[in-house]
Amino acid sequence: MHYLTFVGRVARLTGTAEDRAATLTRATLETLAERLTGGEVLDLAAQLPKPLWGLLSPHPRTEAAERFGAAEFVARVARRADCDENTARTAVGAVFATLREAISSGEFQDVVVQLPRDYRDMVEPALAPAAPRRR
Repeated sequence: MHYLTFVGRVARLTGTAEDRAATLTRATLETLAERLTGGEVLDLAAQLPKPLWGLLSPHPRTEAAERFGAAEFVARVARRADCDENTARTAVGAVFATLREAISSGEFQDVVVQLPRDYRDMVEPALAPAAPRRR
């Protein structure tokens, strides 16, 4: 998937302009990179458009993921994107749905398995059988 397609999909799902969707995407992916192990961040980045690679950088001194729940994830996205938490929650769902289309199903499952159960409300819509995905 190309960068503009990725951001355009997030824009449609969030009902925002593409420049705002790019900000929301950036905030979500930067936060996701903090929550995943370093190796998984690199695996995910390898399947995304080049302009998104820089957002997914593992912490240089550790392979370990930061441990924080869904509420903190949304709060971090809201701070990074300078928006309220409802907007951030919608954006996170849109980015996960777009990731599901942009990366292989195996890689998407590798990402999801690293997230605790309280992320379910944000991730489950992307897991719906009707969601198209790359194989």
